[in-house]
Amino acid sequence: MAREYIIYCDESDDKGEFYSNFYGGALLLANDREAIENVLTEAKGPLARDSEFKWTYIGPHNEQLYIAFMEAFFGLIADSYLKVRIMFTQNINQTKGLVEYSVDSEFFILYYHFLKLAFGLRYCNLDRAEDVNVTVYLDDVPDSDEKFENFKDYLSSLSAFPVFHRNRIVIRKESISDVNSEDHVILQAIDVVLGAMQFRLNEKHKAVPEGKKRRCKRTRAKERVYKHINKLLRRLRPGFNVGGSTGHDTGEEDRWLHPYRHWCFVPTDSVRDLARGKKKK
Repeated sequence: MAREYIIYCDESDDKGEFYSNFYGGALLLANDREAIENVLTEAKGPLARDSEFKWTYIGPHNEQLYIAFMEAFFGLIADSYLKVRIMFTQNINQTKGLVEYSVDSEFFILYYHFLKLAFGLRYCNLDRAEDVNVTVYLDDVPDSDEKFENFKDYLSSLSAFPVFHRNRIVIRKESISDVNSEDHVILQAIDVVLGAMQFRLNEKHKAVPEGKKRRCKRTRAKERVYKHINKLLRRLRPGFNVGGSTGHDTGEEDRWLHPYRHWCFVPTDSVRDLARGKKKK
């Protein structure tokens, strides 16, 4: 028998004012998927059960539905049914000397790093008592089929990566799929959390429409949903820093053990350009 995991992945806001390249994922045991989906679907309420939830849809008319949805999602995280990881880049860290191929393939390069490292998969099977199979669902891959096939080849090759092979962790090419979030309520929950983080980190909560003196009602509703998500995060980890990488309390195995983590990804060949950061007032 093998242990079967599923990772649902989404990405958001390719280029933000201060932070960019937001990637998010939720890891769960395959045997728990149906129960998790039932909890999240029930949390939407009877009138919205068949509707797709997305960060962009939040407004004053439905913010309480989204808050209840997030309560259920973070409850599942707190009860160890889900592990959630969010990755992003900060614009002050600029990669120098990028060749055309790297820029063109940035979407998949970052997904590869996210899946290889963010969940700490290398630490998930240290006793090596059984094989661990990982299925990966990516939401609406925006690139060509050829590039996606190349990515699947590259990601599945992690199975031969020494630490993965030694710890019997397998990602098969046929277990990597492009799916539609409309059909996957777990992906919808990731979309909401990702949207909340890029909304706050890129200071979209301060946006005032041109010609107006005040923020619009939709922006204020989104800010209230973000604040509730932040409160739920701080129940898991008091003092959580949404704009930085989550620390290690006991060692690098925390990348696997922690229920929720953020990772501010800094490329090894990057240089800091402070002009791209937030201006001090």
